[in-house]
Amino acid sequence: MLRALYDRTMALADHPRALWWLGAVAFVESSVFPIPPDVLMIPMILARPNRAWLIALVALVASVAGGVLGYAIGAFFYDSIGQPVLAAMGKADAMAEFNTRFNDFGFWAVLGAGVTPFPYKVITIMSGWTGMPLGTFIATSILARALRFFLVAGLLWKFGAPIRDFIEKRLGLVFTVFVAALFGGFLALKAF
Repeated sequence: MLRALYDRTMALADHPRALWWLGAVAFVESSVFPIPPDVLMIPMILARPNRAWLIALVALVASVAGGVLGYAIGAFFYDSIGQPVLAAMGKADAMAEFNTRFNDFGFWAVLGAGVTPFPYKVITIMSGWTGMPLGTFIATSILARALRFFLVAGLLWKFGAPIRDFIEKRLGLVFTVFVAALFGGFLALKAF
């Protein structure tokens, strides 16, 4: 089922209204959809490198707007919508403990999920459920998603198709190591 969904999403990259489809995928991916917008962004940028920055901007704006929907699901509809989405992803068991610690590290959670392969939708829903300040959530989402989408766009714009394999297979790991090192550095500074 996921393979068919992936193939359909890839076919949208060639559609004349690909930017609209990218916006739609980025929007719903931030709250419920399992396929990240990168699968549309990559072929779109490879096909039209001169539009790389516009493509990244559309993904950014739509993703943050979708993140606000995820936040609203967590804040207002967690029991009826948010909890089943998280349960379907296998994330429901650790909710009570996660809720108590989440807002202490909320900035880092949103930043980490926004730039790494961790499902961003989990963090958007949890941000609303735990009552993270909406301004903090939006600002961090903008930062995280801009880092992710504009870095991908920049790499594809500069290096083209040869960088595609790296982006699809290793960029998530690079982002994860970067966020972990950044977080570790701040914890080390705080300890001294």
